[in-house]
Amino acid sequence: MGKKKVAFQTFGCKLNFSETSGISKSFLKEGYNTVDFRDEADVYVINSCTVTENAEKKCKTAIKQANKRNPTARIAIIGCFSQIKPSELAKMDGVDLVLGNNDKFKILDHLNELDNSSNEETIIATSDLKTDLDFFPSYSSGDRTRSFLKVQDGCDYFCTFCTIPHARGRSRSNTIETTLKVAKKIADSEIQEIILTGVNVGDFGKRNNEHFIDLLKALDEINGIERIRISSIEPELLSNEIIHFVANSNKFLPHFHIPLQSGSKRILKEMKRKYTPTLFADRILTIKKLIPNCLIAADVIVGFPGESDADFQESYEFIRDSEITYTHVFSYSARPGTIASRIDNKIPKEEIKERSRKLQQLSNRKKLNFYNQHIGSKLNVLFEANNSHSFMHGFTENYIKVKTNYSSDLINKIIEVTLIKIDKEGIFEIEF
Repeated sequence: MGKKKVAFQTFGCKLNFSETSGISKSFLKEGYNTVDFRDEADVYVINSCTVTENAEKKCKTAIKQANKRNPTARIAIIGCFSQIKPSELAKMDGVDLVLGNNDKFKILDHLNELDNSSNEETIIATSDLKTDLDFFPSYSSGDRTRSFLKVQDGCDYFCTFCTIPHARGRSRSNTIETTLKVAKKIADSEIQEIILTGVNVGDFGKRNNEHFIDLLKALDEINGIERIRISSIEPELLSNEIIHFVANSNKFLPHFHIPLQSGSKRILKEMKRKYTPTLFADRILTIKKLIPNCLIAADVIVGFPGESDADFQESYEFIRDSEITYTHVFSYSARPGTIASRIDNKIPKEEIKERSRKLQQLSNRKKLNFYNQHIGSKLNVLFEANNSHSFMHGFTENYIKVKTNYSSDLINKIIEVTLIKIDKEGIFEIEF
């Protein structure tokens, strides 16, 4: 009898992808072979997301697909959707395991329990994340050029639109010392770039009386890693000290992802965000003063309950007049159990769609303007392995995407290139 086959499907954030990679390593150690989710497998593992209604729909579709491919396979749903709505998932045909955000790391134990039991009922395991403060480190390694290193989990903020504190529990992390041990494993591989990820990375160390800036300084000293990015950091936690440090570091890259959510002071207050547009603007001014070529991405939610035309216009003008490079635009999705879901004065879907369209157009213009400023620039690109229609891609230190003719000799190399022109897909063509 051959080795058992396991297939993974991951939805949601980069943190989920990091954790799926860690869980897949535990399956490999147990002798499983990993196959594509579209193939027939003995075990299907779906790492779920619950940030939007659409994310939950995608998870349910994946369950149906897995059950159709192999009706006798074990199907395990893990992660945020499992943590929030375990009973809803357990009722679906074919689902054997529903594991919450800490229990998912014990998935092999639960599979053994299923195999050794005559009881065919679905196993549900969702520990109380208010009291379970265990931290499970992980890092992705499927892409040998870049790795997402999980440094923090959970969130102590309770923004009115967000279920993540309920799905992921309280903010927690390892010590700096333990985190460095995981980072050194990455450094010992061929991986050139680390992306620091978590739910609220700027909150790192708060239960250990340590600070995020001290982790950054320690990571900066590790040999074997050429580039480090911070995946996303709350504006009030992005201190001037961190910005100065990144500006003077040879490893930390000129690229910040800062959640804005709204440029309206009133809406930010309704969301229970911990900053004002003024603070956000101050952070951007400091970044651009110290790191002029820095790319700054921001998340924005449109259609929050009660967002008036004036609120939206205030938000639009804030983004337009700022040096945000581009925005990730999200339509508000009411999540059960959140304060915002109980607020009256919901915005009609058509209005949300129109506001989203306007912001996306603005974002596209701003990004193109930033790219145009870099025509003729010499920057360093880390090339990735994927062969897409005889082209390969990579990213500059400030996260500009480039492409060139595929060559296996370029994979995982950091090479200085000249940015020549922007193609119709918004990707830079280059010269060596």
